Amino acid sequence: MNQILHFGPGNFFRAHLADYTQDLGGWSITGVSLRSSGVRDGLSAQGNRYTLAVQGQAPRDIRIIDSIIVGSENPRTVLDHITDARFPVISATVTEKGYHLLPNGHLDLLDPDIAHDLLSDSPRTFIGFLARGLAKRKAPVTVLSCDNRIGNGNALAQAIEEFQNTSGLTTHCQVSFPNGMVDRITPATTAELRTKTGDAMAVGCEPYKEWVIEDRFVSMRPNWPGVQWVQDVAPYEMRKLRMLNGAHSYLAYAGSLAGFTFVHEAIADPDLRQSVRGLMDEAATTLPKEVRFEASTYADALLDRFDNIHVEHKLRQIAMDGSQKVPYRLIDSIRARLASDLTAPHLCAAVKAWIDFIAQETSHGRKLDDPLAVALAGAISTPNPTAAVLDLIGASDITSQFSE
Repeated sequence: MNQILHFGPGNFFRAHLADYTQDLGGWSITGVSLRSSGVRDGLSAQGNRYTLAVQGQAPRDIRIIDSIIVGSENPRTVLDHITDARFPVISATVTEKGYHLLPNGHLDLLDPDIAHDLLSDSPRTFIGFLARGLAKRKAPVTVLSCDNRIGNGNALAQAIEEFQNTSGLTTHCQVSFPNGMVDRITPATTAELRTKTGDAMAVGCEPYKEWVIEDRFVSMRPNWPGVQWVQDVAPYEMRKLRMLNGAHSYLAYAGSLAGFTFVHEAIADPDLRQSVRGLMDEAATTLPKEVRFEASTYADALLDRFDNIHVEHKLRQIAMDGSQKVPYRLIDSIRARLASDLTAPHLCAAVKAWIDFIAQETSHGRKLDDPLAVALAGAISTPNPTAAVLDLIGASDITSQFSE
């Protein structure tokens, strides 16, 4: 059986890539968790099977997934897997901060974990593992990012190159990093879902799922049913990041400030709903022509997905790591609008909601769930917090769009 080596076997991966692979046949997945052994231990205790509860407006559809085994996180074992020709595909869902990138897109060589990995053959990070493993691999391999980063494959390739250049390593095998766009709303698992399914490892998700991948594999390619293979994923990626993810971020911050807990509660508020649609309409004008024509229909479908009361997607889950998400979910759209001599009031309101959310959390003594938490808390206490926060994430060029 062909195998995929996957980093980050969290809920989204188990509702997306693992679900696609379940329908594929002839392939299995070995997962690697860099944070804890919780998923490995939980799945192992129940024969590496778990319940995927597809929660739509109709009664939930229950699927049993057994396409994944989470292996050892021992550094030597993980490095051996990366070099092993049995894994023609290496994939990842390590979240935006798992790439350890600076606002300018370059690898943060001063990040403590990256600095450790540059000097150690027992890495801590996905970047460290992959850079060191690829330097010893001989067989062709395709590395597939499944994270919500703009040009995720390109960003990963650059991070690996910068790590190897700094550490004196070189990749000798044939390797490709196709860009990809993934989509399926997957909230954190609740105690209620575990009770209803009788499965401690259950994952809940919406019915909708989408996966668009650039067709540039240098190794054996899994022909996942339902995947759209394209030459350029950028238009689809931009549509999703700027419309769906941008709207999600706005709801996360503005909805939390308004006292809501879940997405479906926030989108039911008439004022927030109107603002979300306005944000989507603004973002739609910045899209490539290949997808711009369908933007209105796409926006309508997004509102329907947000309305799904069966998917209890917590706003605070979306709100985490804002410094990593806001630049390409919102600020890139603002820049594109300004370049076309258009204003962006709804997009700017979303950025301001993020900054107000930071201020609220800081004033209540709550530490932000963000890799720049300390720096953001410091910026918000300055005489001009908006300018300070924007400067921190490399967006000082749009400061003029805000007034304190």
